[in-house]
Amino acid sequence: MPPDHNLDDYVDPYAPGHRHGGPLRVGLGGPVGSGKTALAAALCRTLGGEFDLAVVTNDIYTTEDADFLRRNAVLPDDRIEAVQTGCCPHTAIRDDITANLDAVELLESRHPGLELVFVESGGDNLTASFSYGLVDVQVFVVDVAGGDKVPRKGGPGVTGADLLVVNKTDLAPLVGADLGVMRRDADAVRGGKPTLLISLREDPAATPVAEWVREQVRLRALQSA
Repeated sequence: MPPDHNLDDYVDPYAPGHRHGGPLRVGLGGPVGSGKTALAAALCRTLGGEFDLAVVTNDIYTTEDADFLRRNAVLPDDRIEAVQTGCCPHTAIRDDITANLDAVELLESRHPGLELVFVESGGDNLTASFSYGLVDVQVFVVDVAGGDKVPRKGGPGVTGADLLVVNKTDLAPLVGADLGVMRRDADAVRGGKPTLLISLREDPAATPVAEWVREQVRLRALQSA
């Protein structure tokens, strides 16, 4: 920063709440097997008729998640871009976001009217979080299979995400997880940020998550007006 620059005028481009130009970018992160890709597919099906949207997926060595979305025809192929990170998943969404930014920019150039882009991370642990240089808001997905202790373990993903999604609630009786405990512990560590408990088997449209995304798009439009 030049020495004559007024620090009061400086805006950190990676700070939470900073808004990029272009489409709203929503990060989807969470541990392996938590249901991130299934949630991305559900949101594409539910919101694809309302918004001009696209998806970036991240895998370490394959394009498995992008291939899943294409097989299930949730969006036309040219609206799905795959990033192969070749390293720990959080590296490409937080530490060196270049490949993901390139993928987003490619989608924006291909579809100039984009309103919404989902950036799905590869599976990682509870420390995974997105750089706000890459996304505007982030969703962290956990599932009940790990037990009801997961929310109280915290970690940046659980505590810092704009929305926490506890997925696969239909499995709770099978794994002895107490959903009330998960809700209580999530509320205790998240400082008032929202938590949604869902089952994609019971609600394939991911209705409450889709409604939360709609609200983020609406707020973005108001801020840009």
